[in-house]
Amino acid sequence: MMALIEFGWMPPVGSDKQSRHEFMANLRHGLALIGGHFDSVWFPDHLQFEDRPFLEGWTTLTYLAALEPRLKVGHIVLCQLFRNPALLAKMAATLQYLTEGNFITGIGAGWQEEECKAYNIPFPGPGQRVEELDEALQIMKKLWREDHATFEGKYHRVTNAFCQPKPEPIPPIMVAAFQPRMLRMAARHADWWNITFSDLAKTKELVSKLDEACQAVGRDPKTIRRTAMIGCYCAPNERKLKELTDKHTGPFGLGLVGTPAQLVEQFKPFIDLGFDYFMISAGGFPDPTTLEMLAHEVLPALNAR
Repeated sequence: MMALIEFGWMPPVGSDKQSRHEFMANLRHGLALIGGHFDSVWFPDHLQFEDRPFLEGWTTLTYLAALEPRLKVGHIVLCQLFRNPALLAKMAATLQYLTEGNFITGIGAGWQEEECKAYNIPFPGPGQRVEELDEALQIMKKLWREDHATFEGKYHRVTNAFCQPKPEPIPPIMVAAFQPRMLRMAARHADWWNITFSDLAKTKELVSKLDEACQAVGRDPKTIRRTAMIGCYCAPNERKLKELTDKHTGPFGLGLVGTPAQLVEQFKPFIDLGFDYFMISAGGFPDPTTLEMLAHEVLPALNAR
């Protein structure tokens, strides 16, 4: 039996083209559109990105969780450099309690030096960032499971740390990983693995490397859920598609583009590689066309195959 395909929505991070009232109204409309269809809503964790408006990730996601309690919530992904890992474990346990089990802990080593310099946050080299994340994940799991957690690492430590209420269930840990050391860490610690959409050849190569990393630590690769962050433009006809894609802005490419039937075919090769969860930036939003097509046509078709 094929795994159920699930979608999550990545809403806009902010806007300098809409008033606050317009932005919030569009955000609520998007959540209403996906409720009962998509599984989740996701928000990134950046403090600044060049000069574009950017809402803070934890605050925003907490608000979204309260606004639409039918949806799971997660960050894509938390920067471990921003928060003490014991405090982060406590924050996650609290949000898991308040959402009644709907929080997914997405986390990465951190990569954007610009924002760390701007906010006076230490930005060590890549090797240390990976080691710090490894220790952070060990601490988080200890606080979620033990009544009095103690850990002495090279970079982080906790002493008799107490975290109640415990998260129930313990949130899935999702690690974003592309490079060899991060892939090995995902194999050791992650319940879910996340990548950014790239072409199929690169994705196949990453899947192969993850499988090798899992085998190296004695883990069955099938026990880690494969997820991908992906952009989509979807419309019922070419005219509407062109109208949406002509307005594309932002640092990343268009992603998957087509009618619902065409998008179904574009998703299939990734599903064949074991991906069953897609965090989607819906192109053209606040125009609701892409979200509506994904919720009402693409997702049902993928799950009827």
